[in-house]
Amino acid sequence: MFTGSSSQEDKTIVFLYITLSVAASVILGVCMLFPIDVPASGMYFMTYECLKRAMTPADSTSLSPLRTLLAGGVAGVLNWAVAIPADVMKSRIQTAPENAYPRGVRDVFKQMMKEEGPRALFKGVAPVMLRAFPANAACFMGYEVALKFLNYAAPNL
Repeated sequence: MFTGSSSQEDKTIVFLYITLSVAASVILGVCMLFPIDVPASGMYFMTYECLKRAMTPADSTSLSPLRTLLAGGVAGVLNWAVAIPADVMKSRIQTAPENAYPRGVRDVFKQMMKEEGPRALFKGVAPVMLRAFPANAACFMGYEVALKFLNYAAPNL
């Protein structure tokens, strides 16, 4: 037990407690993010690539800037359409008092459905979508510009 003395054992115990607490928090965070980020990222990149291919003219190999912005913006919106329900539940767990949801997402989902119904899964969707389109349009535009520059600067890589 930590007695307040400066012995090496006490310092080691405190160090281990802090280290294990941080490790447990990181593991919990990663476990909560996988169900959000894996399907959302799949939707994100799949949408961008499909729209990019569908909107590229037959006589060209690249999209116009306007079409790139459109494809990127739509990809961002669909990314959040997939991610928002799980993200809302994750936020509820993170902001709840400790041990409020002992079974994690299952308890959050059950409580949300009982007290608020399915619409609760989409709380905050309007501001998220308003930000998603321009932010992701700009992201993919930056990606395409950087890719063109790098292909110009180092064409044989």
